[in-house]
Amino acid sequence: ELPAVPAPGGNYVHAVRTGNLLYLAGKGPIGPVRGKVGLDVTVEQAYEAARETGLVLISVMRDELGSLDKVTRIVKVLGMVNAVPEFEQQPKVINGCSDLFVEVFGDAGRHARSAVGMGSLPNQIPVEIECIVEVTD
Repeated sequence: ELPAVPAPGGNYVHAVRTGNLLYLAGKGPIGPVRGKVGLDVTVEQAYEAARETGLVLISVMRDELGSLDKVTRIVKVLGMVNAVPEFEQQPKVINGCSDLFVEVFGDAGRHARSAVGMGSLPNQIPVEIECIVEVTD
């Protein structure tokens, strides 16, 4: 079950389409987990937060396109992890979203990806993820 798309938290839109590419703005988890991974948040909790964030991104895709059948491929994912400086497991955290995309879209969900650490994220969310999606009419 997909969550409702939250209202934008600033002066931006959830997605911009140019040609056959849909660029999704960064989103975070809806759940209550907050804080830095490696201090307040475990890798397992952050993985689940990344999965929740993937569900929000899929909700945006559906709202923007009218149907997930128009998604032909997840092209690129940028996963940002709010972590302590010595944290080194960003890829394990962002796998929460990547695994979900493969579960939902099969081989079309396999994507290029960056998983990076951040000193902070808005509202102390543990992850923020954005993506680029190839779509069809």
